[in-house]
This record gives sequence, structure tokens and C-alpha cells, in this order.
Amino acid sequence: MAAPRFLFITVDCEDPGTLAGFWSALLETPVGETMDDGRFVFLEGNDVLPTICFQRVPEGKSVKNRMHLDFQVQDLDATTERIQELGGSWSGSEHVLDTFTWRTVADPEGNEFDITVA
Repeated sequence: MAAPRFLFITVDCEDPGTLAGFWSALLETPVGETMDDGRFVFLEGNDVLPTICFQRVPEGKSVKNRMHLDFQVQDLDATTERIQELGGSWSGSEHVLDTFTWRTVADPEGNEFDITVA
């Protein structure tokens, strides 16, 4: 039996189209296919980014993510500002561990992710 093959990352959300727009602008990758009257909206993957699916669910986010995405960036301040311009947020905390400095930020629906310079 062959091992499972990675397909895509799915993010539960209230408004897949809006959230896909945020991530599309931030990651500079196009919005791809939309399925089931907008219940599923995909960002196109490429050689450095997997396909991401935004899936409409009836309940809102209520607790901290158990799994999150981490992105390496060149400039924490510029990227944090861009995230906020696009409707995301940053709590103001910054973390340092050995050679890593990172910030936990959130998309417009509160899904946390990290940006780091190493």
C-alpha cells in the first residue's frame, strides 16, 4: 500500500471568498477554483506553497489554533504592517529563541500564524 499523498491544507472559516482574498494578497498567489457555491475556495499552490482550501463552516473560531502555518519573511515590521493593512492583526508580542525571532499574527477571522526571520 502506498503512503498517503499530501493534497492541500484546509482552513475552516465563515467567509471563504474574503479570507482567500486576504491570503492571496499576502502570499502573492492567485485565487483558484471555487466549488459548491463558494463553500470551498482554493489558493493555487506553486513550487514553494501548497494549495490552500478555505472551507465555510457554520461555527466561528472560538479557541487557539491547534495547528498553524509558519512563514519566513525578510522584514518582520514590513510584513506585520502588510498583514494589518489587509485586515489581519498582531497582538504586539514578539518571541526570540536562539537565532529565530517571530511574531504570532492572525488573519481577518482570527486564524493564527507565525512570521519569522531566522
